[in-house]
Amino acid sequence: MKTRITELLGIEHPIIAGGMQWISRAEIAAAISNAGALGTITAATHTTKEELITEIRKTRDLTDRPFGVNISMLPETTPGDMTSKFMEAIIEEKVPVVETSGRSPEAYVPALKKAGIKIIHKVPSIRFALKAERVGVDAVTIVGFECGGHPGIDDVTTFVMIPKAARLLSIPVLAGGGVADARGLLAALAMGAEGVVMGTRFVATKECVAHPNYKEWMVNASETDTMIILRSLRNPLRAIKNKAALKVLEMENRGAKLEELLTVVGGGIGRKALIEGDMENSTFALGQCIGNIEDVLPVRVVIEEMVEGAAKGMERMKSIFS
Repeated sequence: MKTRITELLGIEHPIIAGGMQWISRAEIAAAISNAGALGTITAATHTTKEELITEIRKTRDLTDRPFGVNISMLPETTPGDMTSKFMEAIIEEKVPVVETSGRSPEAYVPALKKAGIKIIHKVPSIRFALKAERVGVDAVTIVGFECGGHPGIDDVTTFVMIPKAARLLSIPVLAGGGVADARGLLAALAMGAEGVVMGTRFVATKECVAHPNYKEWMVNASETDTMIILRSLRNPLRAIKNKAALKVLEMENRGAKLEELLTVVGGGIGRKALIEGDMENSTFALGQCIGNIEDVLPVRVVIEEMVEGAAKGMERMKSIFS
């Protein structure tokens, strides 16, 4: 497959792994890159610059192909913010690609460009995508309302935003949210995207560190088994519908503040639950595309089936117009 994003990043297939805290580690990132897509490790999994450097070097030991690092930035800089340190690690280690999200990456663009690092900025709306283009990023990911994690506050779907973004932007657009198979990949390309970003589908793979309980739940889940929480913080989160998420929603409805909500949604709680396979007492971000996931497969098989299926889908489309 050949699109502007495969040429920009030096990859075979226009499939990018979304950054997922605790999950996007060296092993799965390398497996995705070795299969011809772009694997991603997540900076937020680590507490120091040195830890991130260790993970970058581990990834490089496992693959000689391009990979990326995701840096999720809070809307505003706060005490203890690690963004600058993580950026230093990426530049020093000459990581090929960085995926940023949250606030604008404008302050870091010159240094990243000087180091030859490609910048993909992830946004939940067209207006933020246009701003990212103005500050000089190389590509943008548009995530729609279907996505796991943070879909933004506008509740607009991927299917609506991608055609508009492709029309308005001159830099490559990646589609995120709702994509889990060949049909999703082909649809995204048809709408004008140069590739797709997937997180949820890569959780249900052999290489993912998530406990088998999560993977089994995904295979049996439907598209209605996620829900939106944290609207009260203006930072909505799509997570699986479980006891913890329902508790958070109840807390929000009675006016709970961040400190109280963190007793349920705090990162340490999520990491422990992910390892132990506790499906009820922690929030876990997954997208609505779980309804299209029917099996747990090796990463390479997921990617091969997407690419081969998209090619077959293209032949079907050609037959429609013949």
